Amino acid sequence: MSDVFNRVAALPEEKRALLMQHLQKRGPTTEASHDRYDVAILGGGIAGLTLALQLKKSSPAARILVVEKQKHPVPEAAHKVGESTVEIAAHYLRDILGLEEHLQTQQLRKFGLRMFFSASDNEDITRRIELGSTIFPPLCTYQVDRGRLENALGGELTQQGISFLDDCKVQQITLQAASDVHRLRIQRDGEEREIQACWIVDASGRSSLLKRQLKLTKKVEHHANAAWFRVGYPIDIKTWTTDADWQARVTLGDRSLSTNHLMGPGYWVWLIRLASGSTSVGIVTDAGMHNFEEINLLERALHWLHTYEPQCAEEIERQRAAIQDFRVMKDYSYSCEQVFSGERWCLIGEAGVALDPLYSPGSDLIAIANGLTCDLIIRSLKGEDIQGRAQVHDKLFLNLANIWLSIYEHQYSLMDNAQIMVTKIIWDTAFYWGVFGLLYFHDTFRTIVDSPGVAANLSRIAVLSNRIQAFFREWHTIDQPMVNNGFVDLYSPLDFMVKLHTGMAAGLSPSRLEAQFAENVLFFERLAGQIVSTVIETYADHYAQEHVLSQIQRWQTEPYITELIARYRRESRTHPIDSGWIAMKSLRVEKQEVAP
Repeated sequence: MSDVFNRVAALPEEKRALLMQHLQKRGPTTEASHDRYDVAILGGGIAGLTLALQLKKSSPAARILVVEKQKHPVPEAAHKVGESTVEIAAHYLRDILGLEEHLQTQQLRKFGLRMFFSASDNEDITRRIELGSTIFPPLCTYQVDRGRLENALGGELTQQGISFLDDCKVQQITLQAASDVHRLRIQRDGEEREIQACWIVDASGRSSLLKRQLKLTKKVEHHANAAWFRVGYPIDIKTWTTDADWQARVTLGDRSLSTNHLMGPGYWVWLIRLASGSTSVGIVTDAGMHNFEEINLLERALHWLHTYEPQCAEEIERQRAAIQDFRVMKDYSYSCEQVFSGERWCLIGEAGVALDPLYSPGSDLIAIANGLTCDLIIRSLKGEDIQGRAQVHDKLFLNLANIWLSIYEHQYSLMDNAQIMVTKIIWDTAFYWGVFGLLYFHDTFRTIVDSPGVAANLSRIAVLSNRIQAFFREWHTIDQPMVNNGFVDLYSPLDFMVKLHTGMAAGLSPSRLEAQFAENVLFFERLAGQIVSTVIETYADHYAQEHVLSQIQRWQTEPYITELIARYRRESRTHPIDSGWIAMKSLRVEKQEVAP
């Protein structure tokens, strides 16, 4: 499969288009005589295409239809946002779908997460606090050219006997729970056609066809906007300075292959190199701190970059003629009342839930949702009653999305506080590896109905996650230090980070996995206690600042916080954690007091 997949991906665009037309005219043998399918997937983006491939691998006899409104092949390097993958999505694409050769030969290996926090006028990258790894962590992640991946997937699906109809519009969806099939009315080439399918999966992205029809939209409190474009050349952040000491910080990897973030008050800017030779540039802003009208047109976005990120803006201006496209998305975050139903329908990808591009969770949620969807469909096609399981999967997925959402909600005001953000990013990354990653790599989400201990600990750690995210905001109200010109290694010097990262792929048995997850939950409670203790100890002598002392007193009298502190202190001798990672003093240059 991988050989065919990569040969299709490597073809020039015109030849790929001709191949797709030929394959679609030929079609699988089932399409010519049947308009009835086991599964109809509405949307041929990455969510729908990967689900179709996963279903076919799990059930080769399944009759699968993918309906896509865009004409294929889609353009490379001028397509969709979502190029950066992290460990869950990488594992899904590489190991579960078997796309390792494509990822290695047609995409770029990612050099981890990297952030640069604002310093003065942001005209000198060397003056900014840098957070990132100095080595490639062992579990590979990738920068993915979405157009290239989706074109290759589209060709692969047709080769696998999956019906793939591009340039096709869904006219009507008629759910029939009492019948053994639902009905679709579609239009292609000016002709209407009726489809029958046992299962309907909405992967239509922000069109959210089924969610809108069923009135399942759920608003969230996270309000942010984004604008992005592709530039037809590889932006290399290393060329922004000749400073030898700065260059010497990283010698075993290439900063330009990181997902680079330029962080500032209420915003961040991404720089992502793509295998096609282009670079994706994105601006993400808090709606309450930056007006959408400042970035909603290309000229305005470039002006905004000159104001907040002049070094980046100057780089782009030098190659302005190479700008390839421009897209915007207003108030992009939302949730959903229900994503899985025992009445044989599911919502995946952005047709269900959309969070935030920071930390690249979109493809992770696709991987998790596709796995749960595949589980329900395969069981159903075998005749199993999946009503109860669908309810469990639905509640689980939405709870996971809520935990993830708390990482972003009301947190953009912290973006220029390097001291807090260094602590938060290390916490968030460790939490991702030790909770979401550990459970996904061990296929625990799909079987959580059989693991009550894991379910209980997941609920327990959700409470911890929500509280520590609120703690970061409370910390921000009492101190906003001005720091610059420092480096924090995100990975190799931190023993607990290395352990959590490699632990994702440990291959534990179900019983050992349950024990390891319980151990991780206790670790994060100790880690939270350490953060709170360190902050309190640092600010306890601020006698003249009433608002600081008042906040400390609130922490010291809150039962949940005091229990976290007590656990940390009680177990610090047997389970010591080096407190240097919290970076309270090493980054401090001068302090700005926050008025009460």
